[in-house]
Amino acid sequence: YGSEAKKLFDDANRLLDDIISNKWLTAKAVIGLYPANSVGDDIELYSNDKRKDVVTTLHTLRQQAEKTNNDPYFALSDFIAPKSAGIIDYIGCFAVTTGIGIEALLDKFAKEHDDYSSIMTKAIADRLAEAFAELMHELVRKEYWGYTKNEALSNDELIAEKYTGIRPAPGYPAQPDHTEKQLIFDLLEAEDKTGIKLTESYAMYPASSVSGLYFSHPESKYFNVGKISRDQVEEYAQRKNMPVEEIERWLAPILGYERTEKESV
Repeated sequence: YGSEAKKLFDDANRLLDDIISNKWLTAKAVIGLYPANSVGDDIELYSNDKRKDVVTTLHTLRQQAEKTNNDPYFALSDFIAPKSAGIIDYIGCFAVTTGIGIEALLDKFAKEHDDYSSIMTKAIADRLAEAFAELMHELVRKEYWGYTKNEALSNDELIAEKYTGIRPAPGYPAQPDHTEKQLIFDLLEAEDKTGIKLTESYAMYPASSVSGLYFSHPESKYFNVGKISRDQVEEYAQRKNMPVEEIERWLAPILGYERTEKESV
């Protein structure tokens, strides 16, 4: 609020106008829609509707912290029909960026000793990435997947996420494991198709990028996995064919127990 906020808003819009008119940033996206079914807390993705060839398996985590109400203990796999039910279901994957070209722009501002515009550019690119992710999700819902073809929501309703379905991302509360991002990138060939790279810590570069999954289930919702116990960590490590110690490192913020000295090395 106030004059400084108004100045910041005006400066950002002037820079955004320059970015658009000079085409300084490029947006790229890749999406994939796959036949899918859940198997326990895993989600199998198939190469075609015959559902015989598994192209990849996504792994989800289930809430374990005791609840005081009667809510179920959610995992993302709950929003995909079980394989044993014989029900046809699907899932989507995506990776989008609005950061192609940002390095040259940041170099330009660095040579001009314009730190203000450099910081502003990064903030604008991040907002554009989120906006692009929203746009692609809407196109998926209404056209590419088309499970809500007649959706007609106002901007306020879109901001309030009144639409059907969710787009959770690895590293966020519903799936805190960043390593799942690699499965999505490999499946989509995201680096070749968008230019987004994954760092050793599974951060996306350019930073103004978003990736994740599309769920269409009308009761799908965002949730926080919260603290998990060692029994689930061991079972999760087995499903992912990774050492328990490595899984513990990636899931350290949500471990509901103390790791031993040996396990912490």
